[in-house]
Amino acid sequence: MVIYLSGEVEEHARLDEMTPRQIVAELDKHVVGQNAAKRAVAIALRNRVRRQKLQPDMAADVMPKNIIMIGSTGVGKTEIARRLARMSNSPFLKVEASKFTEVGYVGRDVESMIRDLTEIAVDMVRAEKIEEVAEKAEHNAEERVLDLLLPPRPSASLYNFDSEDDSSDAGGAAQGTDRDDQFQKTREKLRAQLRDGKLDSRLVEMEVREKSFPTIEVAGPQGVEEMGINMKDMLGNLFQGRTKRQRMRVGEALEYLIQEEEEQLVDMDSVARAALERVESSGIIFLDELDKIAGRESGGGGPDVSREGVQRDLLPIVEGTNVNTRYGMVKTDHILFIAAGAFHVSKPSDLIPELQGRFPIRVGLDSLTLEDFKRILTEPKNSLVKQYKALLETEGIELDFTADSIDSLARYAVRVNEQTENIGARRLHTILEKVLDEISFLGPDLEPKQQVIDAEYVNSALAEIVKDQDLSRYVL
Repeated sequence: MVIYLSGEVEEHARLDEMTPRQIVAELDKHVVGQNAAKRAVAIALRNRVRRQKLQPDMAADVMPKNIIMIGSTGVGKTEIARRLARMSNSPFLKVEASKFTEVGYVGRDVESMIRDLTEIAVDMVRAEKIEEVAEKAEHNAEERVLDLLLPPRPSASLYNFDSEDDSSDAGGAAQGTDRDDQFQKTREKLRAQLRDGKLDSRLVEMEVREKSFPTIEVAGPQGVEEMGINMKDMLGNLFQGRTKRQRMRVGEALEYLIQEEEEQLVDMDSVARAALERVESSGIIFLDELDKIAGRESGGGGPDVSREGVQRDLLPIVEGTNVNTRYGMVKTDHILFIAAGAFHVSKPSDLIPELQGRFPIRVGLDSLTLEDFKRILTEPKNSLVKQYKALLETEGIELDFTADSIDSLARYAVRVNEQTENIGARRLHTILEKVLDEISFLGPDLEPKQQVIDAEYVNSALAEIVKDQDLSRYVL
């Protein structure tokens, strides 16, 4: 059983600032039980923070302790990874190992996961840089919109070519100053209206860059992105300078100009360098469905050849190699791999020995019990019951789930999982959808607005379906 720790972790806390106990406590808010898996993940992540504090020569030799989570579907493997991704300030990618067996014997290029992770890191760093320059970009865009609404007047000195005497110069200067003051007052008045949104519907005409690129298809077994080809990068310079005049509303123009200013203020070279460093030092890849590629070569061809081929392709990535991306070479030595699989048919020992050695930590996830189902319905921060209450509350419907209804829902979920395929906690989604079908359909027309969901209500909605096993296989 999971142990709830005292204290809460602030939502904005960075993962590298959190202790293993805090990471587990944060995961406990969203995932019921599975304490062994949470502890393993927390320790592995904390060890990466510890490694970064070592001397460079020592840190280079400390390899990440990759993890295999073993458990049937619906017990929380993916949820732990998903919540970890939200907590983490690290580049995080979830990928299914079975994706690499869908085409031919090898399938998708395994190096594509590193390229995808790098793209995620670039987006993260770019978003951080944009946040730093957001205020300046907004100010610059605002000034450009004001220039469109009230074009700057030419300087008065341009028209004073040869003055006849000093008095005329003084008069002209005073008149020019008055005009400048009036111009500034008008501009500030427009600025206030712009910030209040009063000018959003006004039309302005401005120069915009053409973003259309020619469509070029490259036929290849791996696809364009696997070949490392980016047509926009290759041909973008040919079209970058082309602009056209376009009429748009002030609100749209301001948003467009803010994006344009952000692009000009953010140095993409420094973004790429920081992203590569972040991938190499703190990247995390969640490799799901590892059991689908577990298997040895059978000698008779067939899918086993593909499975072992994928394992051998994965091996250098997990062991540590250099992968070429559009931003530069990425070393995978210190990327943390968290693998998961049900391993009902195969076992971790069915993986090739070299790959087994790269996943030294193995944790088993417990099957869900009746009590676990009850807790999943109510305890997590955004549990299913809380979600349905919030959804229907938007239309004035107040749901009240009694204690016996929670017990009944959990019992039906366990029963259906036993009679049909065991899909774990995902069964609760279909159970609750069926129970609340009538209420959700009627929506705002439902009377009365207060609806009590008790055991009797649950039984009336599910009893006949669960009794007919053939029907429950299709409906639940």
